[in-house]
Amino acid sequence: MRDTIRFEVEGPVATVVLDRPEVHNAYSTRMRDELHEVFSHCRDDDELRVVVIRAEGRSFCAGADLDEFGTAPSPFEARRIRFARDVWGTLRAIPVPVIAVLHGHAIGSGLELALLATLRIAARSTRLRMPEAQLGLLPAACGTQTLTRLAGPQTAGGLLLLGRDLDAGAARAAGLLDLVVDDDELAATTARVVDALAARPRPILTRLTRLLKLQDELSPHAAERAERLHTR
Repeated sequence: MRDTIRFEVEGPVATVVLDRPEVHNAYSTRMRDELHEVFSHCRDDDELRVVVIRAEGRSFCAGADLDEFGTAPSPFEARRIRFARDVWGTLRAIPVPVIAVLHGHAIGSGLELALLATLRIAARSTRLRMPEAQLGLLPAACGTQTLTRLAGPQTAGGLLLLGRDLDAGAARAAGLLDLVVDDDELAATTARVVDALAARPRPILTRLTRLLKLQDELSPHAAERAERLHTR
């Protein structure tokens, strides 16, 4: 039994639901372990064509669970566990499109989780924030890189250094969100996008997903050469 998330697979679609609504789905060590488990399943399931990450309650994710700060036995042990259960690397290794469905607040680790998805759909009331610097911390899940690549250094600097708060409209204009819809249209819009992706051949989806990720790993010229190889 899982305590912090729900996970189901229906045909070619896997759905991961953050399920700690009483604390706005704060990211705990238990959630880390459970996400690592289900993301590993998604990475290895050859039948999947799309993965959806959404959340119960009033927010997508309010960031790290502050009640757990300082509870690790040592920074060295915490770092060892971080890389032994690499949630973020496992999420990035999923070979099909991952859709993050946002509402309420997406803060800190919650925003970083969404930024590692392939597509982000958000309710109009969604707010994004990266408060780590104000807490004397660095983002733990590639946030300095994903923010900069998606939105550019100016927007990333405002979020990371100043703790700027972005509404969904501003985040969409900055390139952090792919679709912004009225709150009561979020579920229906997500279903349409999921159905469209699930109807496509898996080989096309895996190739496109891989090519979209190349910009994080290669120079523009090397990525262009790789794209040509994938299209032969």
